[in-house]
Amino acid sequence: MSAILGLTLGLGLLLIWQSGFPTRGGKKSLTSVSRLRRTMDRAGLQQVTTVTFLLISSCIVVVATGIYLLVTSTLTVSLVLAGITAVLPSWWLRHKADQRSKALRETWPDVVDHLRSAVRAGLPLNEALAQLSFEGPKELQPAFRAYAADLKVTANMEETLDRLAQRLADPVADRIISAVKLTREVGGADVSVMLTTLSGFLRTDARTRGELEARQSWTVNAARLAICAPWVILLVLCLEPRVAQAYSTPVGLMVLLGGALVAVVSYRIMMRIARLPEPQRVIA
Repeated sequence: MSAILGLTLGLGLLLIWQSGFPTRGGKKSLTSVSRLRRTMDRAGLQQVTTVTFLLISSCIVVVATGIYLLVTSTLTVSLVLAGITAVLPSWWLRHKADQRSKALRETWPDVVDHLRSAVRAGLPLNEALAQLSFEGPKELQPAFRAYAADLKVTANMEETLDRLAQRLADPVADRIISAVKLTREVGGADVSVMLTTLSGFLRTDARTRGELEARQSWTVNAARLAICAPWVILLVLCLEPRVAQAYSTPVGLMVLLGGALVAVVSYRIMMRIARLPEPQRVIA
């Protein structure tokens, strides 16, 4: 009974703590499926549907549950470990999205420099973007190659640029594409100056963010290890039948649930504190 009261009190304190953060008004709230779709786009998985990703994640959880049952022969321990395993696919997806964003962050200044050189040579911005299909960074060439193909078959420039923004799924790409749209609509005599300023800003931002991430990476990895280690030890201990039987009791189940709750809450708090502000996308 005391354990239930403690968990209830902890949950209430967590809700009170979260209520202190201001909500973003005036913006349309995203559903879970929309957030998943955006994360998959950031990870470069535009060709994979959300249903496919969820099915693969479910299969991983089912297989992991079967393995846990074979190892521990205890349903309660297996279900708790399976619940933790269910988080791994989404964690992998976010990690892949962050790695791709980090890689693109290093290439965008070169892209902007190419656009600036093309503009100074007298090329329109849309043709300069098309040239990136073979002169740009290798990571971005497929997206710009598809843009060049769209540019040849359609006269709707607005739709073509929106497709490019969807393929790239990056805030910096949204800024560049917005500049192209603005130039087409109202003209732009200072496009070269704007691109020069943007290139310098992107290089400074990438350098500063890289230094911050390098300093905090070992702390974040140590915290992740501290969260994962107890569950690995639990899996090893449950190889002993008496230990596995002890966790099958109601008290053992409460210990497992309490440990899982503490692990999830502490990990979320740690990630929120360590999270660096990310630029928001202009073109959704």
